[in-house]
Parts: sequence; structure tokens; C-alpha cells
Amino acid sequence: MHRVHAVSRAAPAQVLRFPRVQTANRGLIEGDTARPPAATRAGAPRACACRVSVSAESRSRRKRAEVAFRELPVGAAEVGGDLSVRALCFRGAGDAGARALPAAALRSSVVFGLRPQTPSFPFPAVGVTAAMNKKKKPFLGMPAPLGYVPGLGRGATGFTTRSDIGPARDANDPVDDRHAPPGKRTVGDQMKKSQAADDDDEDLNDTNYDEFNGYAGSLFSSGPYEKDDEEADAIYAALDKRMDERRKERREQREKEEIEKYRMERPKIQQQFSDLKRKLAEVTEEEWLSIPEVGDARNKRQRNPRYEKLTPVPDSFFAKHLQTGENHTSVDPRQTQFGGLNTPYPGGLNTPYPGGMTPGLMTPGTGELDMRKIGQARNTLMDMRLSQVSDSVSGQTVVDPKGYLTDLNSMIPTHGGDINDIKKARLLLKSVRETNPHHPPAWIASARLEEVTGKLQVARNLIMKGTEMCPKSEDVWLEAARLQPGDTAKAVVAQAVRHLPQSVRIYIRAAELETDIRAKKRVLRKALEHVPNSVRLWKAAVELEEPEDARIMLSRAVECCPTSVELWLALARLETYENARKVLNKARENIPTDRHIWITAAKLEEANGNTQMVEKIIDRAITSLRANGVEINREQWIQDAEECDKAGSVATCQAVMRAVIGIGIEEEDRKHTWMEDADSCVAHNALECARAIYAYALQVFPSKKSVWLRAAYFEKNHGTRESLEALLQRAVAHCPKAEVLWLMGAKSKWLAGDVPAARSILALAFQANPNSEEIWLAAVKLESENNEYERARRLLAKARSSAPTARVFMKSVKLEWVLGNLAAAQELCEEALKHYEDFPKLWMMKGQIEEQEELMEKAREAYNQGLKKCPHSTPLWLLLSRLEEKIGQLTRARAILEKSRLKNPKNPGLWLESVRLEYRAGLKNIASTLMAKALQECPSSGVLWSEAIFLEARPQRKTKSVDALKKCEHDPHVLLAVAKLFWSERKITKAREWFHRTVKIDSDLGDAWAFFYKFELQHGTEEQREEVRRRCENAEPRHGELWCATSKDIANWQRKIGEILVLVAARIRNPF
Repeated sequence: MHRVHAVSRAAPAQVLRFPRVQTANRGLIEGDTARPPAATRAGAPRACACRVSVSAESRSRRKRAEVAFRELPVGAAEVGGDLSVRALCFRGAGDAGARALPAAALRSSVVFGLRPQTPSFPFPAVGVTAAMNKKKKPFLGMPAPLGYVPGLGRGATGFTTRSDIGPARDANDPVDDRHAPPGKRTVGDQMKKSQAADDDDEDLNDTNYDEFNGYAGSLFSSGPYEKDDEEADAIYAALDKRMDERRKERREQREKEEIEKYRMERPKIQQQFSDLKRKLAEVTEEEWLSIPEVGDARNKRQRNPRYEKLTPVPDSFFAKHLQTGENHTSVDPRQTQFGGLNTPYPGGLNTPYPGGMTPGLMTPGTGELDMRKIGQARNTLMDMRLSQVSDSVSGQTVVDPKGYLTDLNSMIPTHGGDINDIKKARLLLKSVRETNPHHPPAWIASARLEEVTGKLQVARNLIMKGTEMCPKSEDVWLEAARLQPGDTAKAVVAQAVRHLPQSVRIYIRAAELETDIRAKKRVLRKALEHVPNSVRLWKAAVELEEPEDARIMLSRAVECCPTSVELWLALARLETYENARKVLNKARENIPTDRHIWITAAKLEEANGNTQMVEKIIDRAITSLRANGVEINREQWIQDAEECDKAGSVATCQAVMRAVIGIGIEEEDRKHTWMEDADSCVAHNALECARAIYAYALQVFPSKKSVWLRAAYFEKNHGTRESLEALLQRAVAHCPKAEVLWLMGAKSKWLAGDVPAARSILALAFQANPNSEEIWLAAVKLESENNEYERARRLLAKARSSAPTARVFMKSVKLEWVLGNLAAAQELCEEALKHYEDFPKLWMMKGQIEEQEELMEKAREAYNQGLKKCPHSTPLWLLLSRLEEKIGQLTRARAILEKSRLKNPKNPGLWLESVRLEYRAGLKNIASTLMAKALQECPSSGVLWSEAIFLEARPQRKTKSVDALKKCEHDPHVLLAVAKLFWSERKITKAREWFHRTVKIDSDLGDAWAFFYKFELQHGTEEQREEVRRRCENAEPRHGELWCATSKDIANWQRKIGEILVLVAARIRNPF
């Protein structure tokens, strides 16, 4: 509290106490107003006005502020002279702080001048500024709220639409300038404000003045900042810092305790379940998989809240119900019990004063619907129809079932448009009808419009009016027959026949309306009397007749319609062989430009065993058609040949193919085009056509090895063993140097169990190809497969002397190896390496034999020597790495793989083995890192992508598979991985589909067949398993990691493909 001493003449000096005044500018008194407590005011007998003069220096001008203090009690009646008090107040400092301030800080002076109050005024005087503050509105100077529009409350603004409002405001959107306080709404205002803050004086406007706190800014902020100001600010900062440090430790301790208490009362979810999460490490994978799915225990209404949603009723609903009454306004007189005679006074005489009691002013408005009356009318009509169902005679009914159902269907409006559109269309069609009443489409469109809106009777009336206006329009009569019920439609059609006796469509419609076969025949025969040259009428009439009557009618039909090919051919089918020939000859005379007659004649001859005439007929057909100016279309004739093939006319099919296969083809394109035609026929399942094409191509190109091979593969896949062997005998006669043809013939005999015939074929092959490696090895395989090991050894010895190739040596080593003669195998291997040291398979076999004998050092030496000679052989690197891993040298195996990747960059197999090595060692993180590097170096490797899918956790595998398919869409390894992924997710249908896709893309991948067979063992039937096994045996796969590991095992060297498939499938683990 600050003390002010007042000296009075009448009373001793008293001490006046009033609260210390604080402002926002470091505590200095700068124009703020201070008022005494209410207790002080209450005890004051008199009051005087206190005038406070605040003086301040400014760079630009001097201002004077006057503040009036009300009811400041003093103890002196009058004060002589002025009392000047120099005071300085600051925030939280007290008197001690004031005494400690230097003189430089006491820049502002507050002079209190006390003057006596006039006795005639009992209340204190109030200054002008205080009077203005009472009138000031509290919202002045505040920013406008969001969405505020000036003048909206008094209606001084236009209306707004939804498009004017714009989209909703986001929380991150910048604030609109309209809602900024005055003076800050534009960038220009803000720039002016900043310039005024720099150059101008303080803002002393009333909008910047608060009644309690005074001015928001400092009165002296525009003055120069001198050294004494800096010293004063430093003192203030030191005092603030000191006051802040007094209770710092206590405050921090209190805050810490409050935080700990809060965390104990409201712990985080992570802290609540931390002990349970630690126990999750003990859960096994089987327990995870056995956890059931979370079910929805709510009731059906809670699970499906969509039924409780309320939506606005569409306009189409009201439009449909507005018209429902129109369907019940009339009753068919046929359906009333007495045909309407039961109504008393049918003329309406019983109605009292008809129309006289209903003045127009009392009639309710037509715009409103009385739904109660509509419901009563509907109930009345339903009761009447139900009473009509049963007649007085038990078991009989007077209701036409078809007509009743038709009426019921007519009550259901099928239109979905707006009622206004229907009114517009109705008005437009009415205008068309009135403008051009003889325009049939206008009447048809009007009737259909009324039909779709549910007004079936109006539609019938309109279309009947249309028949009157357009009696010669066939479409109008047909539409009228369609809209009318059964008997009425017959009457309409009969009337139409009288107007249009030559209309075929009307006769057909009349026959369709008849339900009795005899009536149909009668109508059609009557139609043929009027229109005897209509093919459609003849065909419809013949279809209703028996074969004998149909033959008689067709005899008459071809006389009336001699240019109809269908009628001639139909008659030929019903006639005997001799008469059919005559009929076809007459048809050729009448229609010399149609090829179907000639083809039918050829099929007729073939069906009766006269196959010699087939070729002649087709040749005559080509000649005759060309003579009559008909262009021979090769594609059409090939389609006819395929139809003949499907019909069983093989000779005709082959004759047509031979006749047209060479038409319109350049000589240099014949082979390519014919092979494409053969493939097309195979795709269309026209095998005889394809066989005919191959036969013709072999006649033209007898020495082409590729054509013979295509034909042989066709017979192997779609023919019999006899046809294949016959073709191969012809093939080796024309191409004796084609080793593959000899081998196919020998293999066919061997598979049939005829080993001597296979040996004789190979003997003939030796004569034609004395030094052929393939034939030598085929002979060795034939003998070894039949357990003739000595003969196989002799053959290999002869082969090594006559054709000493690397493969011959390798087969020799393998034969001794599989027979258990490891010493002989080692000797042959050493001998072979002297001649072919750059053949990696010999080094691999040498190392594997040493490894089988448990000689690890010699095996390592063999692999190392092989890598020196063959540094780019991936299998050698893999064998050496696996050998080191097998003996526990994991670091050395890792180093070998790193070295192999340096010498063979971008090798997916080496990267895959590196990843698997780390995974087998339990270093899954390193394996994942290596896989990422591998995919960067080999981004299109399907093997790596397929392995990467199953390296991921289960939730991420699907995403990884999508990435793999984007990179390697048609890679069989990726497709196989996706199939296994679906299998692991128990999606059986999709998994089977992807397995089919995999083996279709690459049937040589044995692993795909093995996984497919394993899948069918678990989820398929016996037929599906046998189908997979049969397809695998036909495909004869040779590749695949698991497949090769099993098929090339010494213990399985004599097993068939089906047995190897079973063994590989047994080694496969479930992917889940």
C-alpha cells in the first residue's frame, strides 16, 4: 500500500491508504485507474474529487490524460496548497523495492492535486472519459465470430444458396480475413499497423482502452531506449528470476508428486498389460492358431443397424401411389356375377337427384386424395372378386384364370420415371396423334406408354383406335393382339387378316395364339393358301407335321419356293437315298450358286458308303461354283469342314480340306499358314480336319523334319499308338537323319512293352546315324531300364570308343555309380576329367562320390578344383557351400557364397542359397536383409520373390505376393507361391485354380506337380488325384529343386515319373 499524507486546517493529518496500481508495462503507473475499497467509501462523510495529472515526454507530441476518482474519502475539509507525491510501483516489489531503485528508473511522475469539493454537490464529480466508458459497447474491438454476416440480423442481405456457402471449413484452413478484428482484415491494414507501430505514437483510441486495466499498451513505448532503460530492465529481470527461484524446488517437487499420483490413478494401457504381454512369449504357434475368431454377440438389430435408418421418401413412391386408384376404377363386366344386371335401375334412376345435390362449391378439391375412401374401394373390389371365384355349382368358376392374372399384372406399374415426364410424354404423343392420325408409331408408342404406367385398359383402347386409323399397318395390329387377352386377341388377329391377307407375321401370330395343334395347322394351311411363297410359313407348317406328311408338304414347298436351300435340304433328308440324289440334283439346277447343296450331296454319298464319290463331288462343286461366278471363300469352306467333322462325316471333311487348303495362299507362306490352320482346328476340337491338314502338308513337304515332328506330336497327343508308329515309320523313311524321330519310334515301342522292336528301331537308327550320341545314350537307357546292365556297359564302351563325348563319359560313370561300383566310377571319372576338365557335372559327380564315402577333404578338394576350371557353375558353388555347412563350418560356407556372388553377379540361385543359409542358422534378420539386397540385384527373379513371400509374417504375405505378381506376372515359381498362399489360408477353390494356372504355364516344373498332387491328397477326390498324376506323367517334368533332389537320387534311379511324384509329395510339408 502506498501512503499519501494530506494536510487540513480543521483536522490533524490522516493517512489515506489505497491499493497499489499495477499495469502491463513492468509495473509503472502509466495512466491506469485505481479505486479505493468499498469499506473506505462507506465510512466517508464527504468526498472530494481527486484529479490525477500524468505527464509524459514523447518524440512527436505531448498528451494529457485526466482520470476521475470517485468517492475518494479524505479527512480534511479543505486542503491548502498542492501535495506532490512521487511514487513508483512495480509488480511484487513493495516499498523495499521502491527504495532500492536508482534515480534513473524514476522517470515518470504522478502528481496528485487535491482541491476541495463544492458543498452543493453531494456526489463526486465524474470525468468525461468515465462517462464515455459507460456508453462503450463490450464487443467493440473484438474479432467477429465465424460465419458473421454484417446486416443479417436486420435483413439487410440477400439470400444464399448451398453453392454460395461452399464446402465446410477444415480445422487446418487459414482464418478468413472477414473475421479478423478491425484494422487487421487485409494485408495492407497489417502493414500499415506495423508501420504505425514503428513510426507513430501509442494507440490512445477508445477501442484500445479497458475500463479496469486501462490502455493495453505502454504510454512511453515510443520513447528512445537508453542505457538507464536497459539497466532498469536488467534489474526487473533479476527480481523476476529471484522471485521465481524462491520456491522452485518446492514447486517442482509438488508437480512431480502430482504427475506420479495421476499416473498411479490413471495408468496407460501399455502399463496395464505389460505383464500380460511378457507372458505372450510363452504361447506356442499351435495355441495361436487354435484361438477362435472373435464373434459378434450382439443381436441382429444391433449387428444390422441399416434397417433402422430413416430416408426421405422419393417422388417416384408418391407418383406410383397416386396412380394406384386408376387401376381399380373399372371392373370387367365378364367378371361380375350377373354381368351388371343386378344393379337396380342401371340407368341411374335410383340415384336421388343425380348430380343435383352436389354443388360445385361443396365438392372437395381435386388436388387432395381421400386415402380412406381409396382403401374402402380397394377392399370392396377385393371382396367382390373373392365372391366371384366360386359359382353356385360346386367346383366351377366363372373367372378366366389367364385374364385374371393379366389384370393382376396390369395393376403393378412397371415404370420408374417421374410422373411429370409421363405427363409430358402423354401430351406430346397426343399432339402427334392429332397432327398425324395415320402415323402408326404414334399409336404404338402411346399404347406402350399407358401400359408401362399401369393403365392397361387405356392402352387397349388407344391401340384399337389406332387400328381404325391405320388399318393397313401390320405393326399396329400385332401390338393390338399383344395387348388384348386371349379370345379378344384372336378376334383382333382375325380382323387384321381381313385387312392384311398377305401379312406373314399376322398369320404366324394367329398360329401362336392357338393352343391346339390342329388349330395351328389349320391356321397355317389357310395362310399358305393366301401366301404360298413364304418360306417362313412353310417351315412353321412342316415343323408341326409328322415325317411322312412333312415330306409331302416339302415336295409342295420346293415347288412354291424353288430358291430356298433350307427347304431343298430338308426334303433331301426325309427322302430315300435315290430320291435324295434326285432332289439334290434339282436343287443344284435351281440354285447353282450355293455350296451347301454340294456338301450335303457329299455327306449323303459318305453316309451310304460311297466314299469314292465324295472327292469327285467336292471337286465338281469347286469347278461349278467358279463357273457360276462364285468366289471361293477359304475360311467359310474350312468352317463347313469343321461342321462336317463334328457331324461325323470324316471323308467329306477331309475332301473339303484337301480342296480348299491351298486356295488364296502364297507359295512361301504355305507351311506357316497350314500349321496355324491345324492348330486352329485342334483348338476347335476338329481333329480330323487337323489330321487332313497335316497329311496334305506332308505330301507337299515330304522332307521337312519340322512338319513330321508336328504331325508326330499331334498323333501322340490326340491319336493312337498305332497311328503314331505308322506316321513315324513314314517319317524316318523320308528323314533318316532326324534322330528325334527314331527315338520317338523306339520309345513308343518300349512303352508298349515291345523291347525287341525298340532295339531293332535303334539298330536301324545306328545304321543311319553311326556316331549319334543321342542314339547311343537311348540304347543304353533302353538296356539299363530293362536290367540288361552288361549290354549297357558294352554299349557305353563302344560309344566311348566311337563317340567319346562328355555325356557318354558321364552316363558311364553314373551307371557304375548306381550299380554300386564306386571304384570303377572313380576311375572312369578320372579318365573323363583328363579329356573334359571343363565339364562341371564330372566334378560334381566326383565330389558326390567322395562325399558318399565320407571323404570330406577329398570332396572339398574336388569341388575346389572344379570351381577353378568352371568358376561360373552355380551347382558346384552350392555343393561346396552345403558341404561346409554340413561339417559345421558356417562361416566358411558364408564366405564361399559371398565369393560366388562376386564371381557370378545377378545370380538368383546363389542369392537364394545365401538367404536360406542364414535362415537355417536362425539369423532371420540377416536373412531378410539379404533377401532385400537380392531383390534389388535381381528384381525379376521369380525364385527370389516366391521365397520372399514366405519369409514375411502371415499378415504381410498377401501384400508381398501382390508385389511379386507385379514384377513376375507369368513366372511359375511366383504362381506356385500364390497357390500355396491360398492353400495356407484354406481357400481351396482359389488354390486349385492357381495350381492349374501354374502347371499350364510351365509343365516341366516338377515341384508344381508335386505341390498340386499334395494339395489334392488333402482336399481333392480320387478322380482329381488321378487326373493330376496322369497329366504329370504325360508332361514328364525334369526340373524343380525338390523334384531334381528326388529324381537324381541314386536310390531312385529306376523309378517312374508317377512314383517320383508320390515321393516328392511325401517330402512336402504343409504350408500352414
